[in-house]
Amino acid sequence: MKDPDAPHASHARRGPLHRGRTGAGKTTAARALAAVLALPHMELDSLWHGPGWVPRQEFGDDVAAMLARGRWVTEYQYRTVKAALLREAEAVVWLDHPFPLVAYRLLRRTLVRAVGRRPVYNGNVEQASSWMRASHPLRIVFSREFMAKCRRTEQELAEAARRGVVVVRLRDAARASRWLATQAAT
Repeated sequence: MKDPDAPHASHARRGPLHRGRTGAGKTTAARALAAVLALPHMELDSLWHGPGWVPRQEFGDDVAAMLARGRWVTEYQYRTVKAALLREAEAVVWLDHPFPLVAYRLLRRTLVRAVGRRPVYNGNVEQASSWMRASHPLRIVFSREFMAKCRRTEQELAEAARRGVVVVRLRDAARASRWLATQAAT
């Protein structure tokens, strides 16, 4: 995998993906990179979550349509489409931030959304009662399976790098900010 201060994603007009732990800032970083590269950003969470937090049946078709357009920036998540996303990507930006930072950001985001009652994804509102669901990001991050997912990601991205996909691994927020600034400068 490439040194975080060296590679550029500016050549990747098809599919810079953003990967990171839940709460790492994938969507925020993807949106910023899309603006720098003048590419459309598609937030996968908005395609996945239907009303009542129920997964949308059209999710796979929506992702396939996005991929068919050929120019996009999105997050690398959701097992049902990860293989297709990685197959089409030219670059992956891996936000591999330390666990305490990710946990703090996730907890802050969850509390702000619950207190503010601001609708996200198709009218859904974060509620404290949902925090105990096995699928809730807080439960995922603090689960036993979480580290296994992190190891699986490392294997997936190492394989992608062997196939020629540019993989940029950014291990902290400061590096991520510096790296984004270099993209804007190219």
